[in-house]
Amino acid sequence: MKKTYSLLEYLDRHSELSKELPAVKKISFDASKFELASKSTASGSGLEPYMGTWGVEQAAHLLRRTIYGPSQTEIQEFVELGLDQSVSLLFANDPDPGEPLNPNFRDDPGVPVGASWVYKGYVRNDLRNMIRNYRRGSLLSWSVERQLNHGMSIREKMVLFWHNHLPIELPIVNDPNFVYKYISLLRSQAIGNFKQLIKDITIDPSMLRYLNGNENTKQAPNENYARELMELFTLDKGDLAGPGDYTTYTEQDVLALAKILTGWRAIGYNSLEDFEPRGQFIPPRHDTSTKQLSHRFGGIEVPNAGAEEYKNLIDIIFDRDEVAIFICKELYKWFVYYRIDPSIEEQIILPMAQLLRDNDYELAPVLEALLKSTHFYELQTHGAMIKNPMDYFIGFFNQFQIERPELLQEKYRLHREIGVALLTMQMGWYRPPGVAGWEAYYQSPTFYQYWINSVTLPIRKDLLDLVLLEGIRVGDQLLKPDVIRFMEQTTKPEDINILISEFVHVLHPRPLTEEQLSQIKEILIPGLPDFEWTEEYFIWKEDPDNEELRTLMDGKLRNVIRALIQMPEYQLS
Repeated sequence: MKKTYSLLEYLDRHSELSKELPAVKKISFDASKFELASKSTASGSGLEPYMGTWGVEQAAHLLRRTIYGPSQTEIQEFVELGLDQSVSLLFANDPDPGEPLNPNFRDDPGVPVGASWVYKGYVRNDLRNMIRNYRRGSLLSWSVERQLNHGMSIREKMVLFWHNHLPIELPIVNDPNFVYKYISLLRSQAIGNFKQLIKDITIDPSMLRYLNGNENTKQAPNENYARELMELFTLDKGDLAGPGDYTTYTEQDVLALAKILTGWRAIGYNSLEDFEPRGQFIPPRHDTSTKQLSHRFGGIEVPNAGAEEYKNLIDIIFDRDEVAIFICKELYKWFVYYRIDPSIEEQIILPMAQLLRDNDYELAPVLEALLKSTHFYELQTHGAMIKNPMDYFIGFFNQFQIERPELLQEKYRLHREIGVALLTMQMGWYRPPGVAGWEAYYQSPTFYQYWINSVTLPIRKDLLDLVLLEGIRVGDQLLKPDVIRFMEQTTKPEDINILISEFVHVLHPRPLTEEQLSQIKEILIPGLPDFEWTEEYFIWKEDPDNEELRTLMDGKLRNVIRALIQMPEYQLS
């Protein structure tokens, strides 16, 4: 019997195992379908509601951008619901995600196996590092599980958006309780109020540790968070207009903001008692002077307001039109495309920003308008993105509805291993490369192309190939896509053209060309007419328990799917 491997063993032996894979049939790539990378997205369309055809292509496009890897059944559900009801469902309240659990660590006296460790202390100093390490693994597993169990909600995509926009790094924060509180904040406000989120994140204990809010005192103001609050989180850094003047703010403002934000520290770190981490205001550490902002803020003065002063500051920042414009650009890059030319700014970004301000920075109305807009469904936006590793790998599991273990220990092990695989593909949970987030969302001119390089591309392609062909071993269970079920979920599996077309709707952002369709057919019915597939299908259908027939059908389908996921188009969303 051929040996099977766990996901971590795949990663450890990637180069060796990839050599054992059979050659994949190369299918031609039609570059003309994906010209957006070299062209403007401008088409004259804007935020006006989309009134065109609503079908599989539109429903699949909406789902690809808002959840991780839509399945055939989810796409069909959205087709039947129509655009308005589909978007409403994306913004409906999703189930309570629960808390991360102790899957199998038996040396945590305060948390038995199967119980939540959230906001629990470490009980004993001598076990602190061991307990912290298993909780970090549990938090990673739980975070991946949230993406795999996203339901039909945009929330998890928005949680990742905010994790990229307002990032922290677990090795710096160094406590799973802190990070759980941070990610729970992002989840609670993911499609909520942007202004309130910025107020909350400013005194979040993880952010206080990450950007040195703990060290920010009246005796020694620390400018880290003050600078990033303006440059990366709210205003953007404009062009240099003069010495220390960045158009949107000045160095004078950085120092003034640092003073305004003095007095806060994170408490709960390393506590032996059960304790929810929080930001705590320490009055003697706060600068009580009146702070003078620059001409970029109209020279406004900010008087001492103690623990409420940071809120007053954020209200002042959010009075600036630049805030709404900046965050709408970031949302556009996340859901549509990275290139924003003057036409896009005029037709899309400025109306989005106005809508955001009109709704007092509530995010849902703006996102709904974008996802219902004519512009969002323009053909040139389909396939415009290169999938990030989470969309790529977690999306694969969701597209094929790969069954996962039910036992807590094995389920958490699988999800943790998926998290490690994501990090290998350069996008790990709680591991952004810095305070600006992942380069793919800000680094010009490459942007999304950052995800594809000489290290990550072979891992991306070979990992899916191995999972599809060999399966993943978790305990005694082999996890592998059920390609027969995938076939049976199509509307007319006996029709080879409909079968392939519906496979493509799930796996690719655009239909195949005639040449590509012919090449895929060759895998199923080499050199034969279309009706041969119909006959083969019904022969199997009449005797589905026949192991020989099932193996033959399974092999053909697996080869077709392999060819489709190895095509360059599968890398696109």
